[in-house]
Amino acid sequence: MDVNGVVAEGFEPVGEAFAANFEVLGDRGAAVAVYRDGRKVVDLWGGTRDVDGPAPWERGTAQIVRSATKGVAAAVLLLLWQRGELDLDAPVGAYWPEYKAAGKERTLVWHLLAHRAGVPVLDRPLTPAQAADPVLGAAAVAAQAPAWEPGTDHGYHAQTYSWLTGELVRRVTGRSVGAWIADEIAGPVGADLWLGLPDGERPRVGRVAETEAPEPAGGLRTRPKRAVTEAYADPESLTRRAFAAITPLPDENDPAYRAAVLPASNGIATADGLARFYASLIGEVDGGVRLFAPGTMERARAERSAGPDRVLVVNTRFGLGWMLHGAASPLLSPASFGHPGRGGALGFADPESGIAFGYVTNGFRRSVTADLRAQALVRGVRRALRG
Repeated sequence: MDVNGVVAEGFEPVGEAFAANFEVLGDRGAAVAVYRDGRKVVDLWGGTRDVDGPAPWERGTAQIVRSATKGVAAAVLLLLWQRGELDLDAPVGAYWPEYKAAGKERTLVWHLLAHRAGVPVLDRPLTPAQAADPVLGAAAVAAQAPAWEPGTDHGYHAQTYSWLTGELVRRVTGRSVGAWIADEIAGPVGADLWLGLPDGERPRVGRVAETEAPEPAGGLRTRPKRAVTEAYADPESLTRRAFAAITPLPDENDPAYRAAVLPASNGIATADGLARFYASLIGEVDGGVRLFAPGTMERARAERSAGPDRVLVVNTRFGLGWMLHGAASPLLSPASFGHPGRGGALGFADPESGIAFGYVTNGFRRSVTADLRAQALVRGVRRALRG
């Protein structure tokens, strides 16, 4: 399988890992980009654009990145705070009065970003068409009673993060979060990423699907802990209900779904778009735009939630919208912050090394937070940094 693109001197281990992802780990089509100190040092792509077709992946091919979208959406709220338009320590109800219903009046804005709001599930799940309606989605989470007292614990808001963050941005700015990202993030940074795919960009985006990982050498496969398996199997668990807040599962190849604005799950990006976005949070990109002031970055990645996650049933760590480095994290150092997309994509930044990273693929696996292909690429970055 041919790998296309360029790798700067010293970053050859990333190229080797990317090629091995196709040869050993069964990637169908994928791309990876890495920036260091605002300069692109890795830009690679290979395989097919569509998971089920022969058309080649090209420079600029984009894919849906699932929950890696959450990291981009988090930046919107942090930038609004940086500009003095949003108080992260204020009650959500100060901006969105309807949200104070059902015992949620003490929910603070930062609770939404740190997965402490207590509303990871909907008693009445939304259909894909309903989920795409921001008014219906906002009304559903506003009416929902919390599963725990807001602020006292944390659990991954897999789908409800869409309406929690999206409605707050709309109340503060009068714009959809997708329009805000286009105008204030993607445009200024020059990043190919969209939340609400424009019609004109449809031909760039490949088809995606769930794919099986190949059997590892020796036939040994790491299996999830029993508690995790049981949580996903139990239809009454917070785990199952959180991921089922949209029921049935949306068709991720449906143009209507891709055009919707769901900041938890349906952002679309190139690998370079994700990496360039994260590079702009920790420094200037190509000597130009920087989104975050240093104080904003430090506040964003300060730990706000840690320990057993009531939804994912494993230990997780969150800052304000981003997952943080931990024992099971694929990131580089304790300073790293970013967000994976379930079963595939990953974007993150590491201020200590100046690294910003983006990986996208058209073949999703069953992992939630630690895809083997992304981990292999991060190990390649580590080897490159060690020289």
